[in-house]
Amino acid sequence: MIRALALVALLAGCAPMVDLGPAPDLSVQTRAISSQALFGTARAAPTNVPNAQIAQDILELGFALESGREIGVLSRFEGPITLQLSGMLPPLAVIETDRLLDRLRREARLDIRRQAGPANINVEFVPRAIMRRSVPEASCFVVPDVSTWEEFRETLRGPGLNWAEIVRRERVLVVAPSDATVQEMRDCLHEEVSQALGPLNDLYRIAGTVWNDDNFQTIVTGYDMLVLRAWNHPSLRSGMPKAEVARRLPGILASLNPRGEGGRAVPASPTGRDWVGAVEGALSAPQPARSFALARDALGIAVNSGWQDARLAFSLFLFARFAPPARGADALEALYQASRLYDALPDGAVPRAYTDLHLAAQALGAQQFGLVLELTGRAIPVARQSENGALLSSLMLLRAQAFAAQGNMAQASALRRDAAPFALYGFGSDKAAEARQAEIALLARP
Repeated sequence: MIRALALVALLAGCAPMVDLGPAPDLSVQTRAISSQALFGTARAAPTNVPNAQIAQDILELGFALESGREIGVLSRFEGPITLQLSGMLPPLAVIETDRLLDRLRREARLDIRRQAGPANINVEFVPRAIMRRSVPEASCFVVPDVSTWEEFRETLRGPGLNWAEIVRRERVLVVAPSDATVQEMRDCLHEEVSQALGPLNDLYRIAGTVWNDDNFQTIVTGYDMLVLRAWNHPSLRSGMPKAEVARRLPGILASLNPRGEGGRAVPASPTGRDWVGAVEGALSAPQPARSFALARDALGIAVNSGWQDARLAFSLFLFARFAPPARGADALEALYQASRLYDALPDGAVPRAYTDLHLAAQALGAQQFGLVLELTGRAIPVARQSENGALLSSLMLLRAQAFAAQGNMAQASALRRDAAPFALYGFGSDKAAEARQAEIALLARP
């Protein structure tokens, strides 16, 4: 039954350590539908994380880099912010960018607009092959004090590009792939533009944010919008020391998020480089056996560290994903444990939908069609609200296969038809979408 985990691959957006595969067929992409047309007006759910925890998160997200290097003072833009698009713009890039900026104005209360010509945030689209010759591990990224890809390439030859030395942000460059699927392109915009506007770090322990390298969240969440509002609050300013920001955050969050008052923060527990290295190695290792060994190491570190947050849940998820067929029972138990953990975490619905996807694939392979319908019925609304076309179409196709196995061909056909635009949006071509449907059909064979 573990073959289900091999077939239903991790659906990631801008993961720096996941192979994105061949470039999509952009001639087909022109038929893809925008997020607005597919999903309607974005409705990010308010975060369920207590304000006390969010204050602690902001200090960890905002005053350190992913490398672990500390940032001494608050860094942000001051005043109105402009953004321009340049390079080889993929289909729907302008529409998706404008939709994101509209959300940032409405939900984060930021004064930001797109313009032609030089701007504070410069988003340049570059072919992935060219991008990876300079930054092989990245799918998209943001860097300070440069405005173009060429300027970035020149700066690589000398000193500079040091976020820890930036006090007031004046200009940043977001580099995104020009030959990605619409969903990958949009995911890059959401993560990198939001980091240009707010904290720079990514934390695996937070389930409900795009600033998490597990990449379960693909669009800016309610949690992220609240953090951006706090980060850009008028009572803070560029250059303010961490201690002063910490002193003011409780009052800021109380005014912005009254529903978050009353809860407590979980004591901080740093994520060691050994666990991060094991996770990244598992996701990038060319041999399945090596991926499983590293995933098992990550799970051991998480258990020994006493974590009960998204890091343990993700460790369990990876253990299940890379487990060999002989460990199928262990993999299934790991998925159930990950699902229970995500269900207990604030803002854990989207990661849980991913575990539901894999559990449904397992159930389909075991001919447990009622369980497939139960799991997909729970996960589909979450995938739809999080605007994840790849995840949503996969869940719909699993559900359709279960209906077909029960003899309900009309409902199966309708679901497959309805899944098609979401699959094109998420996977980038008719061929890729058809391959996903064929993989799922194989799971149902006795």
